[in-house]
Amino acid sequence: MTKPVKGDEVSDIVAEHDEERPARRLSRGPDLLVYLAALAVALLVLKQVFFPYSKGNQFYLVIFLGCTLPLVFLCYRPLARSRRSPDNPWLLDWALSVVALVVGLYPVLSGYDDFLDRQGQLSTLDIVAGALLLLLILEATRRTTGWVLPVVCLLFLAYAYYGGYLPPDWGIAHAGVDFSQIINALYNDASGFFGTPLDVAASYIVLFTIYGAVLEASGAGRFFVDISFAAFRRSRTAPGRTTVLSGFLLGTVSGSGTATAVSLGSITWPILKRAGYPKEHAGGLLAASGIGAILSPPTLGAAAFIIAEYLQTSYLTVLIWASVPTLLYYLGIVFAMEADARRFHAKPVDVERGDPWRLLLRGGYHFLSLAIIVVFLALDIPPFAAVVYATGVAALFALIARRRDLRGWAVDMVGALSRGVRGALPVIAVCAAAGVITSTITKTGLGLELADALVDVARAVTDNATVVLVLTVLLSAVAVGVLGLAVPVTASFIIAWVVIAPALETLGVAPAERAMFIFYYAVLSEVTPPTALAAVAAAAITGGRVMKTMWQCWKYTLPAFLVPIAFVLTDNGAALLLQSGAVTVVWVLAVSALAVAALGVVTGGWLFGPVHPVVRVLFVPAAVCLLYLEPGPIVAGLAFGVAATAAHLVIRRRRHETTADGAGGGGPDRDGLRREATEPAGGGREPGV
Repeated sequence: MTKPVKGDEVSDIVAEHDEERPARRLSRGPDLLVYLAALAVALLVLKQVFFPYSKGNQFYLVIFLGCTLPLVFLCYRPLARSRRSPDNPWLLDWALSVVALVVGLYPVLSGYDDFLDRQGQLSTLDIVAGALLLLLILEATRRTTGWVLPVVCLLFLAYAYYGGYLPPDWGIAHAGVDFSQIINALYNDASGFFGTPLDVAASYIVLFTIYGAVLEASGAGRFFVDISFAAFRRSRTAPGRTTVLSGFLLGTVSGSGTATAVSLGSITWPILKRAGYPKEHAGGLLAASGIGAILSPPTLGAAAFIIAEYLQTSYLTVLIWASVPTLLYYLGIVFAMEADARRFHAKPVDVERGDPWRLLLRGGYHFLSLAIIVVFLALDIPPFAAVVYATGVAALFALIARRRDLRGWAVDMVGALSRGVRGALPVIAVCAAAGVITSTITKTGLGLELADALVDVARAVTDNATVVLVLTVLLSAVAVGVLGLAVPVTASFIIAWVVIAPALETLGVAPAERAMFIFYYAVLSEVTPPTALAAVAAAAITGGRVMKTMWQCWKYTLPAFLVPIAFVLTDNGAALLLQSGAVTVVWVLAVSALAVAALGVVTGGWLFGPVHPVVRVLFVPAAVCLLYLEPGPIVAGLAFGVAATAAHLVIRRRRHETTADGAGGGGPDRDGLRREATEPAGGGREPGV
């Protein structure tokens, strides 16, 4: 039997394949320093929730960035890997950390009010400090996420500076911005380093990473897996169902699709293997389940908080928008998984996890803190306060459960505060770097020019308004997907929002629909070949072939790629975000579920038995028409679906008749597919895992 992956191996795999670069493994001295510094930042963040600085939010952001940026140079190495153990900072890293501390806090150290008064007329020292901070932010981003985002930032800076040299008849030409103006916009303006992305990181994301660390320290992760195993017990589809449910629950703890997939795989892969899942299909299921966690309430990915800020709406509203798409996402995975379990003749596997009701009574309190977030948001309590209260509840119940080990509980909870900040460092660097892009676009008006160009490409093909919208949406989906192949989800969303959202707005797409459309494609870029990092990490767990694992993951998540398009094509698509009346929401959900089921037949190749390739092709227009949520296309989609189902039943009946007239029914059918097996060979019970 395959041995479970050990904790250190899980960390190594996550570090190697996550979109964020692996952090150092420090020796005791440097690790203690980072531990204390991160703990101080955590206390600063908590203090800001209840006792905000009187000088305003930007004052807090200056201090926050000045305290966290130095930690990046201590925790992340300049090169991707190191064979040293321990992997301590070099002299250069210490020097960069000190410089980052000084220039990061320079606006405060030099007199904050005076610094603001110099806006637009920075002194030479101001410009030097701002330029150094720019270089340090780009280097921190390179260390945590790779070269692509820093290079993109440099291209935007070059465009801002040299834009005046472009031919005047070019739409993207502008007057040009000199170096001092660029630094002023980045360093002393709300649209630069200290803009909305960093504000979201400092006010929301760090608190949610701390919450996830506290949940993990309280044993919530293990409980979620145990309750999932206990819920489905022994059936041939139980291993797959358990993987999907565990992925959804573990995502509330991890917050990272890759980390969720690897943590989940270390536990469930041995069971999936014994059930009969091929390596690549198991890896695809793990990756799809892990990425789904970023899309799922109540703790969506970091970009969801940016949506709330950009649209000036509550985080609860964003959670509500995500509810139906999340349901359809997991429904698609379940359909494909159920088909696979039957095609592979998966075997039941006994996993002793105890009675689910007893587990729920013993550890059900882990769900309480998640519920508190939603309830408090419904009571109009700000999300940063709601998550702090939820964190306190999680810590309190952990204390009750470990009342005989008070010291151990205290150590774990304090450690969770520090780990939460350290886990957010890559996102903080990305959000600070994103300020370079948003500031440049704001100063030059580039976003509107690129948006107009996107729409013009579609209008060059046709003048029909509907077709123009469809083409623009498809081009936008491809653009966000390609962008997400190179940069992390948060940066992908921010860049796409300032470039693609205006194009969709021009065509009449409402704010909620275009925001969630971009959000979903930014997240789904993590499962898009050829750089589907979650699938690569899952393949490292299962030992499967990487590219085949990527395509299997893409198969499981295919409905998620098509459903967001339905948001923006028709007015009825708003019902998928619960933006319509109850009756509309119900019928739209029902039609969308049928579309997802049709896609499940296409990708899974199963409907009460193996489906002939020709029949699978017929289900494609059925799914596409159903997702265009208007009466005419829906009727056409239903007609295709009924015709395909009828053809399948006729072919299946003839197949069984041919088999019955043949050699006794045990051999393969004419199209090479075996008959459906109802019981595993031998019929006996599998030994417990």
